Amino acid sequence: MGISFLPVMEYLARRAFLAAGLCSQTASLPCEAGGTRTIHYWAPPGEPRLPPLLLIHGFGPMATWQWRRQVVPFSRRYHVVVPDLLCFGGSSPCPSSPPPSESGQAAALDALPGLAKTTRVAVVGTSYGGFVAYALARAAGPGRVGPVVISNSDLLKTAEDDRALLQRAGGEWASTADLLMPLDARTARRLMELTFYRRQLTAMLPDFVIGETVRVTNPLLHLHYLIDDQYVPVLSGDLVDLQKLFRDKREEKIELMKAITVGTDEFQVTPLEQDVLLIWGDHDQIFPLDKAFAVKRCLGENVELEIFKETGHVPQMEDPNRFNDVVLDFLLSSQKSPNQHDQ
Repeated sequence: MGISFLPVMEYLARRAFLAAGLCSQTASLPCEAGGTRTIHYWAPPGEPRLPPLLLIHGFGPMATWQWRRQVVPFSRRYHVVVPDLLCFGGSSPCPSSPPPSESGQAAALDALPGLAKTTRVAVVGTSYGGFVAYALARAAGPGRVGPVVISNSDLLKTAEDDRALLQRAGGEWASTADLLMPLDARTARRLMELTFYRRQLTAMLPDFVIGETVRVTNPLLHLHYLIDDQYVPVLSGDLVDLQKLFRDKREEKIELMKAITVGTDEFQVTPLEQDVLLIWGDHDQIFPLDKAFAVKRCLGENVELEIFKETGHVPQMEDPNRFNDVVLDFLLSSQKSPNQHDQ
């Protein structure tokens, strides 16, 4: 038997999380209207012995995949908690309730047992996770949420921006849901091209490999993926299923996209009291760089903007070493700042 793509990625992600001392955990939280919501998260066992740090994933698949290059270096200084947002992975919202807005997601995260209520939490959110990070920081206030990192997250996004994204993609898709949750190889390839600036090997694979549960039948075909600077073979007879990354809870995520309040009167961007680090890839085609300057102006005076050159929508994946250094420097200097709010 060979090694297929998804098991390899899942293995590498889990290996990184376990190396960071994180364990897979699940919490059942009560709903106001009755019933429970389930949140799956990764965190060290026991009570936090280091300052807590919450990593909030974006709309893309697999929180572990999005943060696997961060958890080990961050865990040396922080009690790292990585949740699956509601409607993602192992997390499920309240039954018979509307899909959660960003505020609903934030409220669920604030109730996680892995985050001690007596300690201020540093928060890092990417893309959609940046919406949630902002909502959490504003709702909980500086007494509960400390420094905030928002990466490639257009808090000023409008319906016009969604239409512009579809045009950049080629004008072939009717909705952002069709583009962001692809059902065919061509759309999956286009999404990867929009997300990453640096050429991804997976985007160069033929459609029959990218397509759903396609068996590589050519006995002479030997593919390799460059992962963590090592070539991992994908031998003939493997099943390579990139579509599973996007099919998981697809209908729930479509409804979740409809519940996004960014760009509506319900979501007004106001300055945060916390120190804020805004990170943006200079070749982001999902949320273009010019939006970074507009977001910075709206977030107040306590905002630093770091632009990552030659990266796209996910600098934590394309330039992880610099991302980790910049974020850790910001978090640690913010902790020492005389402007920090005491409990």
